[in-house]
Amino acid sequence: MGTLLLLIALTFEIAFAIYCIVTKQNHKKIKNWIRIAAFIAFVILTLSSVIVWSFSWVMFAILLFILAVKGTVALIHNKTNTKKYKSSKIVWKSIMMILATVFVLAPAIVFPQNKSPKVTGDDDVETATYTYVDKNRMEKFTDKRQNRFVNVEFWYPKNLDGTYPLLVFSHGAYGIKASNTSTYTELASHGYVVVSIDHPYHSFYTRSEDGTVTMINTDFKREIDNMNKGVYSNEELYELYEKWMKLRTDDMNFVIDTILKKAKSDQNPIYQHINTEKIGVFGHSMGGAASVGLGRERDDIRAVVNIDGPFFSELVYKKKIDDYVASSEAYTTPLLNIYSDDVWRQLESNSFYVANKPNNEHFKDVYTVHFQGAKHLSLTDLPLFSPILANILQGGKADIDPYYCIETENELILKFFDYELKGISHFTPKGTY
Repeated sequence: MGTLLLLIALTFEIAFAIYCIVTKQNHKKIKNWIRIAAFIAFVILTLSSVIVWSFSWVMFAILLFILAVKGTVALIHNKTNTKKYKSSKIVWKSIMMILATVFVLAPAIVFPQNKSPKVTGDDDVETATYTYVDKNRMEKFTDKRQNRFVNVEFWYPKNLDGTYPLLVFSHGAYGIKASNTSTYTELASHGYVVVSIDHPYHSFYTRSEDGTVTMINTDFKREIDNMNKGVYSNEELYELYEKWMKLRTDDMNFVIDTILKKAKSDQNPIYQHINTEKIGVFGHSMGGAASVGLGRERDDIRAVVNIDGPFFSELVYKKKIDDYVASSEAYTTPLLNIYSDDVWRQLESNSFYVANKPNNEHFKDVYTVHFQGAKHLSLTDLPLFSPILANILQGGKADIDPYYCIETENELILKFFDYELKGISHFTPKGTY
């Protein structure tokens, strides 16, 4: 819709400028009526839900309102244009208006309105956000002496009845806790309590309960950028992997332990309706890697989903060969791997993914599926929320339909957790989707 309105606005400005130049008149009265009509049309389209109101439309609405007010005032005063016609002035004003229109419509183009992925469960879903402060850890990303904090958001059935398995999600590098909102919503609609974690300074940004916004740490961002550029040696990378995984798993352990403690003492209905005997973890990219690691650490985790993540926790660095080998310890927690093309094509050739290889005998009982044509961010909601941003970040457009990809992924994750945590039916996924 934003692109369509931009094309209409550009066509009008260019056509009207040509009309003024050809007739050698300013035609201000006509332009004022058109601007008033444009604002009225925008209001009607918004009220009728043709335009779905969101933050993306704020600047455009303000511009239309200002132009409409100016046009109304001019028409009421019925001012006669006494200024001498100048083609250069017409062209200049048109250029300025075009630039202003592009600027105010940019959010609507970058974040276009879109339909939400389907939700198939019977339960309506509610959300709640909290900030947990870990009194046993000090924050290492800031010079201020303060405890580590973690922001979380819950998705849960609105009409809580009985108890529900707990699912904990960890986002990828640069990600945010809302990265897979459609997945959380689908799971919660089928009777799960889902909690997604913002890892402060690893997430692009996070907002605490008191309104404080914490942005991504520049050193962490530099580490990721340098890793992608091949700056580090294998030994240096291994040290980074261990550092990243410790932060992530410490956060996840803290969140799970906090919830388990609150389930015993906090009267908040969310905590009281959690089945603490049925816990699953899942995550995207680095969050998937942390989930796999946590599945090995904790005995109370009964199912893990890794979405396009390397098995950092399963790597062992061998100095003699200056390379990684896979851990020789069997992985016993039920595990579902979901891969995009970006990771799938590296499984056999990149030692970074040596533990992920399908022929790894220590992961012989895991489920592995591949979304053909998908890119790394296709397995999140970003391509729906902002196709342009997703294409920039992942280096091009994916060949898979974004709705088919995310809805099928959500269905697989639901069926896997249903089978492992609720004992519902069987789980027999295809190898390729």
